[in-house]
Amino acid sequence: MNTSFSEAKRMDQHKVCVIIPTYNNHKTLKRVIDSVLQYTSAIIIVNDGSTDSTVEILKEYSSLVQVHHPKNSGKGLALRNGFKKALALEYNYAITIDSDGQHFASDIPSFLNNLETNPDALLIGSRNMVQENVPKKSSFGNKFSNFWFWFETGNKLEDTQSGFRLYPLRKIPVHYFTNKFEFEIEVIVRSAWKDIPVKNIPVQVLYDPKERVSHFRPFKDFTRISILNTVLVIIALVYIKPRDFFRKLKKKGLKQFFLENVLESNDSNTRKSASIALGVFIGICPFWGFQTILVLFLAVLLKLNKAIAFAFSNISFPPFIPFIIYASLKIGSYFISSSKPLILNTDMTFDDIQKNIAQYLVGSFILATFMAVLFGLTSYLLLTLAGNLKHKKQLHAK
Repeated sequence: MNTSFSEAKRMDQHKVCVIIPTYNNHKTLKRVIDSVLQYTSAIIIVNDGSTDSTVEILKEYSSLVQVHHPKNSGKGLALRNGFKKALALEYNYAITIDSDGQHFASDIPSFLNNLETNPDALLIGSRNMVQENVPKKSSFGNKFSNFWFWFETGNKLEDTQSGFRLYPLRKIPVHYFTNKFEFEIEVIVRSAWKDIPVKNIPVQVLYDPKERVSHFRPFKDFTRISILNTVLVIIALVYIKPRDFFRKLKKKGLKQFFLENVLESNDSNTRKSASIALGVFIGICPFWGFQTILVLFLAVLLKLNKAIAFAFSNISFPPFIPFIIYASLKIGSYFISSSKPLILNTDMTFDDIQKNIAQYLVGSFILATFMAVLFGLTSYLLLTLAGNLKHKKQLHAK
């Protein structure tokens, strides 16, 4: 066995193993295993129900830890079972490498180098997706995945689909929704939500159309990935982004948050005031339960400041709700007549609102529009004034 002693020692020191999930890759499997053995013998091979000569090949490596699935269950489950086995063997990290021959084991030292400087990070090998022989569907799929990862986490990566990764096993989530290809998306998104740094490191890649076998099913797997991203986007908008916002607000304090995210933001005054107007409009409109989703979605769609829009959408927080409801009903009563008496006092209940729902809906949209314009214009004038004063102070200081 031609093992690099220094790299094997580093692997052992940091308790790192290599997991090789495989399914019907008999053409390249042996080459991949042998290349990894040059760096370590701490290998876990997960045979995901292969029906080719994989089992016969693996008999030559009986000294290595092997997990065999009786039938094909999906790459996600293969990785998850590989993680379980690695944890049972008391490893802290796992480098995963696909068995289709596209990755080079010679990049393992790069993962170890980055591990030593970023011990908590989940590292993803970033491939050159514009080189020769890279399938167009792979390049498109990667860009598609990169976009949704950014939308769901706020982090930009160049490659989110590479199977050449280093996982901090004791940091990443334990329970998952998925078992197939989409697992590799779920695990990095949910790790990022746990504040685990998810980073790219450059790796080599080989796409040989003569020997590479892809088990990606375009329609089925793309559908599953789309469903997963839909779920993750909803979770991000409803829970993760509001959670992160309030964490930031709590950490900085309201004054510091306002200074950094509004006054000191690099956005133009027009964009800031439009973000404020959007937040106020959505916050007053009767979109109860969907305000966070709508304001963040529209902020992204309109390329506005998400933090500012979300902050001002909370204009409808509890102390202000009675005033907003009262004003909405009052305004609506001027446009919509009703045979039911409109009660506008402290005895007003939700039953009263339901009886006059038409007035409330119409009035709330009118009020939201008016307040959005008022807040937008006022904030634009104040921001412009603040900017001019700051500019004069700078000139005076010179």
